[in-house]
Amino acid sequence: MVTDARQRIDKWLFFSRAVKSRSLAAKLVVAGRVRINRDKAAQASDLVRLGDVLTITLERRIFVWKVLGTGSRRGPAEEARLLYEDISPPPTPKGEAVRDAIPALRDAGSGRPTKKERRETDRLLGDD
Repeated sequence: MVTDARQRIDKWLFFSRAVKSRSLAAKLVVAGRVRINRDKAAQASDLVRLGDVLTITLERRIFVWKVLGTGSRRGPAEEARLLYEDISPPPTPKGEAVRDAIPALRDAGSGRPTKKERRETDRLLGDD
């Protein structure tokens, strides 16, 4: 690892193996899917420092990583894991429902809802 105190965000994402290429890392940053200490990273040239907390949104997952170091190359996965500490919240188990979810109006496995039932659900949810 290099002892530099800061590095470009696109390089850091590439070296930490969050993305497959620097150009994908740059696109991710420009799209607003990377936050540095809760502030959106505006450009691929924004700098990351030791101790910064990154929030990275990739497809359906959200990663929260604390920067522990900067890299000098895209090495093996073991080397990349030394660049960050994963402080992401644990994912909810697949069998559990989200606590703010609306309970189902039908029994599981009872078939497709009728048009009348769909309208009733829309009315309850306020989707007029």
